[in-house]
Amino acid sequence: MTFSLSFEDNAPPTSAQTVLTTEFDHCIWGADVREVWQAMAAAGSVLRPNPEMAVVTSTAGIEQVLQNPAIFSSNPDAMYFGSPTGAIPLQIDPPDHSPYRKMLDPLFSPRRMAEREQEVAAFANQLIDTFVERGSCDFSTEFALPFPSIVFLRLMGMPTDKLDEFVKAKEGMIRPVGETDADRQAMQMETGAWIFQYFASALDAHPEDDTSDVLGTFLALEQEGRLTRDETLNICLLMLAAGLDTVTDTLECSFAFLAQSPAHQQQLADEPDLAAAAVEEFLRFETPVPTVARITMADTEIDGCPVAAGVRVRPILGIANVDPAVHGDPDVVDFARPTNKHLAFGAGVHRCVGSHLARLELRVALREWHRRIPSYRLADGHVVEFSQGLREIVHLPIEFPAK
Repeated sequence: MTFSLSFEDNAPPTSAQTVLTTEFDHCIWGADVREVWQAMAAAGSVLRPNPEMAVVTSTAGIEQVLQNPAIFSSNPDAMYFGSPTGAIPLQIDPPDHSPYRKMLDPLFSPRRMAEREQEVAAFANQLIDTFVERGSCDFSTEFALPFPSIVFLRLMGMPTDKLDEFVKAKEGMIRPVGETDADRQAMQMETGAWIFQYFASALDAHPEDDTSDVLGTFLALEQEGRLTRDETLNICLLMLAAGLDTVTDTLECSFAFLAQSPAHQQQLADEPDLAAAAVEEFLRFETPVPTVARITMADTEIDGCPVAAGVRVRPILGIANVDPAVHGDPDVVDFARPTNKHLAFGAGVHRCVGSHLARLELRVALREWHRRIPSYRLADGHVVEFSQGLREIVHLPIEFPAK
């Protein structure tokens, strides 16, 4: 990614506006991501890749955007995500947003997630069993993808033998391919229709009196008149994409770092209780979901910079997470960091509804992996490569002493 400076007539004289010479929405946040973030932050607090977009780089501006949904909306105009009415609750703003969170938050509460820890740990070990005697694995395909994906599918009450189909669907939503925006949106539209059709059939086939899984709970909420079928499908659309991608990306980014840092591996092997703090530090340091989408509902200012109504806004969460004014020694991975108020899950009313599930999965993965495989390394000659958008690593070959 390269940058070229330009200044807009309506910008304060002290605010540099920057034009990114690559398509922002399809850029690759790779191994050099912190250097890119530093360059963006140095270029100005609000950057303008084009007149229809504002990229927010200052922590104050990022928090302003996240905390004010009345001005900075998450509605589908901010980012198309396979549904014209909007993925729920992400693309619904207050006051309509609140009833959905009241229904969804209890399903992913810390208490409910803690009840699943033994099951999640058992599955992590089942996966490790498949390659621990070999002394090598592709961490991405053999652990980071199936581990959180199948945990999520079981929680939802969905068949795990259709994982390949579900992964294809989430890729079509999150990383649509095509030469133009119209081509990519068409893929998202087609994928969204497939997801709606699948979940409509799954809900119709689900036992009405079984609320042991999330789909069953949604059916009960429909029967109570608290959800319509269309609302349920828009919730499932978001959950499928998020549940099958974000934790996978976080695991891949974390283990790519760990595979090249024996000292951090040793810490986790020697002190299993550090896993929870390590999760927070990797979320801060790597920020696998680097940015979110908003659109301005009125003329406004962001950190003192004028922005007109109808502009798509991209706050860069990763920049706030490595801001030296907020985090001491931000480029150091420190599992003993005394405070870690990162924004990896967002902030405000749209803060990630599945954060407690994500934390459980990540903590268990770090703990159980380092209990079984305390020392490992990146395969010789392998260059870590990231996908566009969310920071997925398609292949991560690692080696360790065979058991």
